Amino acid sequence: MKSKTAIYVYLCLLSFLGISALSGGVALILSPSGKLLGGLPLSILRNSPFHDFLIPGTILFFVLGLIPCLIVFALLKKRKNKVGEYFNFFKDMHWAWSFSIYVAFALIIWIQVETIFIQAVGWLQTFYMFLSIVLIFFALLPQVRDFYKKQ
Repeated sequence: MKSKTAIYVYLCLLSFLGISALSGGVALILSPSGKLLGGLPLSILRNSPFHDFLIPGTILFFVLGLIPCLIVFALLKKRKNKVGEYFNFFKDMHWAWSFSIYVAFALIIWIQVETIFIQAVGWLQTFYMFLSIVLIFFALLPQVRDFYKKQ
């Protein structure tokens, strides 16, 4: 795979995650009853600490929506960030690349917790679990790592 193709796919996957989580998060924030998402029943939350979808929607919006979108912007611009660098566990890599890995793991955790709370696995959980694995795979491709390696 060509270097630029791998980078574009990587950025598109991260963008897809961000945009879809922003959409889902907004729908759950605006309608904590779940009605905006096709009548998502509140009964699926019976094994969770939540009485409606407001808090899960807010977490979804910020952690898996806004943060990935900001990371895409940072990956495109390759700007320095002192706070980002402080939390960068991969010191030879750009901080935003590291944060894309963190987001993929956050998605894995989100899906696992969600399946525990709703006590079911549907196509959506399977799709997003697969997306998290593909995101990590693309981030670790040599072409992508080389592009985001610090000079």
